[in-house]
Amino acid sequence: MHNCTLVTKPALNMVGISYCGPYSSFPDEAIHLQSEFLSRKHEIEGEVKTTVLYSPYFGNEVFATYWACFEVPHLSQVPDGMVQFTIPQRTYAMAACTNKRIGEGYEQLSAWMNEEKLLKRENAVSLEIFYIDEHLEEEQVELLIPIVEQ
Repeated sequence: MHNCTLVTKPALNMVGISYCGPYSSFPDEAIHLQSEFLSRKHEIEGEVKTTVLYSPYFGNEVFATYWACFEVPHLSQVPDGMVQFTIPQRTYAMAACTNKRIGEGYEQLSAWMNEEKLLKRENAVSLEIFYIDEHLEEEQVELLIPIVEQ
C-alpha cells in the first residue's frame, strides 16, 4: 500500500470535546461534534494551530468515544465543557486519505497492517487528523492506529 507507513508521534497535549454513543450513530455524530468544536475555537486562549483538527477515539464492539480537539500547550484555563488531556508518545500505522474516502483509507490500512503483521495496541487511542482548508471540498486526513511495538 503506497499510502501506508509507520510513524511515531510525540506526546500530544489536547483540548476538546467528546461524544460517546453506539457505532450506528457514526459518522453523523462525529461530523456534528467536529462542527460544534470548530464553532467554539475562539474560546481557546493562547497559541493554537486551528488548521489541524485531531479526533482521538476509542471503542469496543458496541460503542465508541470520539473527540474533536486541537493540540495546545498546557492551558491554565480550559473553556467550559472542554477537557484537556495528553496522549502519550506512540508508534502508529498510518494511512493518508481524504475526508470523502475515510472508509477506503481504513480498508487499506487494515490490509497493510495484516501484510506487515502489525498488531493494534488495544489499550491506546487511535487518531484521525484532519488538515482543514476552507477552500477545499476534500480535506487531507491521516488515519493512525496505535501498534504493539516489537
